Amino acid sequence: MQIKMFSDTICGWCYIGKERLNQAIEQLNLSQSIVMNLPFQLNPSMPKDGMDRIDYINSKFGSIENAKPMYDNMIMQGEQENLQIKLDKIQRTPNTVKSHLLVDFARRYKVENDVITDLFENYFAKAKDIGDEEILVSIAKKNKLPVDKVKEYLNKEENVKKISKMDDVAKEMGITGVPFYVFNDQLSISGAQSVDHLIEAIKKSNG
Repeated sequence: MQIKMFSDTICGWCYIGKERLNQAIEQLNLSQSIVMNLPFQLNPSMPKDGMDRIDYINSKFGSIENAKPMYDNMIMQGEQENLQIKLDKIQRTPNTVKSHLLVDFARRYKVENDVITDLFENYFAKAKDIGDEEILVSIAKKNKLPVDKVKEYLNKEENVKKISKMDDVAKEMGITGVPFYVFNDQLSISGAQSVDHLIEAIKKSNG
């Protein structure tokens, strides 16, 4: 059984979707290792250093008022899963390439699911800039990854291009939004689905 989950590390719905997928896997007594976390960039043209969050919201939604209903719903659904989504504390919207690279690096050490969860928590619960290499290194240390190798991996131009290529592949598959799940390369569903819906999809594709 394999589940591919496409997500962006600054996507609140992906944070919620990841938690619901974790619950579904746990209820079925499966291992989290069946999940492969793949990159999707909501903002592929984001400057390397990110941008002020208010400027980002205004450029994407026109105004904070326009974004408020969607954000309020996200916060409410996050609370239902005991997740803290402190959007009012976030000051910068980061470029997510290096955070995706950290997940990619963590895969070879079999801690990618822990790392992506830590990325979500650092961004949404702690309002930290996960485009900042120091934050990424602290997450690497927490997960016992070799820091020197992590730093080298994050800064190799060929690896940055790799994330862009993986993002292109996702979009060529027709993925336009995340979270997006592919179960056993047979069944795909989009959006932060309920735990029950995810359980049903796992059973259906694993039968």
